[in-house]
Amino acid sequence: MRSIMMIVNDKREDAAKLASRMRTALEDREIAVVGADSNQAVELVVVFGGDGTILWSAQAARERSVPLLGVNLGHMGFLAEAEVSSLESLVDHVAAADYAVEERMTLELDVHMPDGSVQHDWAINEAAIMRTDLAHPAHFGIGVDGQGVSTYGADGIILSTPTGSTAYSYSAGGPVVWPDTEAVLMVPLAAHGLFTRPLVVGPNSELEVSILKRQWADIEVWCDGIRRITVPAGTRILCRPSKVPVKLARLSDTPFSARLVAKFDLPVSGWRRLGVEES
Repeated sequence: MRSIMMIVNDKREDAAKLASRMRTALEDREIAVVGADSNQAVELVVVFGGDGTILWSAQAARERSVPLLGVNLGHMGFLAEAEVSSLESLVDHVAAADYAVEERMTLELDVHMPDGSVQHDWAINEAAIMRTDLAHPAHFGIGVDGQGVSTYGADGIILSTPTGSTAYSYSAGGPVVWPDTEAVLMVPLAAHGLFTRPLVVGPNSELEVSILKRQWADIEVWCDGIRRITVPAGTRILCRPSKVPVKLARLSDTPFSARLVAKFDLPVSGWRRLGVEES
């Protein structure tokens, strides 16, 4: 019997109602629906919620190497594929396994503590390295491929994937990077220094952020805004593209540029393409 996993933002009544409707429709087609705590093999993870719920659910899809399909109940919903108005169509697509699979690059982090211990984590959007003392900036050293590049004081540093370039990184002044680009972004937050512009490096590079000794308080490393590691001065954080992607199920071939315009409600009036009149 075929099975899918369904993850629901249980703090939202609308999510629970929609998920219940979809569960009933799938079970009527003899497709089993299991929850996030199940060890049963599944072919797809369906998520009802905004990008926060989808980010939380990405772990389950990544561990099982199955696609994740988000149903947008949030505002931006960059990771979500389906809208709540198309639930019947969504059931048809899932029942027929009628979707394309798009791989999204993730980051892997090695956090080297001063005591010699190492913690490992990952992110599909970003790792945000943040100060905890709001009265004083944190002090960072940054490097690329083993070469020190700069030191500066800042509120934090964001290490982002192309997928995450429309999230926290974008709010901090980072560029929008198309999700099929193989790159890692380093975006400083409110930095003070001569070389504090965002950096974009290739897929074979390794970024390093060192927490310099002159700190007033510990630093926090947040992966996708979900998992937190508290680190002291003297910690080194190494970041590189992971070999384990997150797979997203796509129901349409809408290009990223069209998604970008729609999600940000970008003004495109007056834009012309050769031979095409504005409608």
